[in-house]
Amino acid sequence: MTISMSSASVPIFVTMLGNLSKCLGKARAHADAKKFDPNVLVTVRLAPDMLPFKTQVQIACDSAKFCVARLSGTDAPSYEDNEATLTELEERIAKTVAYLESVPREKLDGTEEKQVSVPRRGRDPLLFTGEQYLKSYALPNFFFHVTTAYALLRHNGVDLGKADFLGAR
Repeated sequence: MTISMSSASVPIFVTMLGNLSKCLGKARAHADAKKFDPNVLVTVRLAPDMLPFKTQVQIACDSAKFCVARLSGTDAPSYEDNEATLTELEERIAKTVAYLESVPREKLDGTEEKQVSVPRRGRDPLLFTGEQYLKSYALPNFFFHVTTAYALLRHNGVDLGKADFLGAR
């Protein structure tokens, strides 16, 4: 069986966002057990010059939705980036997953050679074929932000392991 653009994108995004959402649930349980406000985790950073946890989750969601939108030619939903609680971040993940699952496979399959333009502030856009975009930009960027969100929670004492990141099988 040939790997298609839809099978190489949507299921990966949906699975990893689901795993990330479960990590947020474990973060809430950790905070409850340690008796602190779980929403302090929303603003934690690994280093002063890195983006906070909430932004890592927001960008992970944006990476997935914009990838699927650019490849499929559909409009990505717009989010305000105003999440301030773990619950609101879980809702953003759920909205993103719902969008991803709403895009018909036929809109993604066959987009390997489609020209994809990724806008950048104050600079020329990045240009890719669909396959290059998915493999060398969208997926690595998505995994960077999911991994960083995971690391932030783990660094702050949440009992997470590799099975939480990959999803227990």
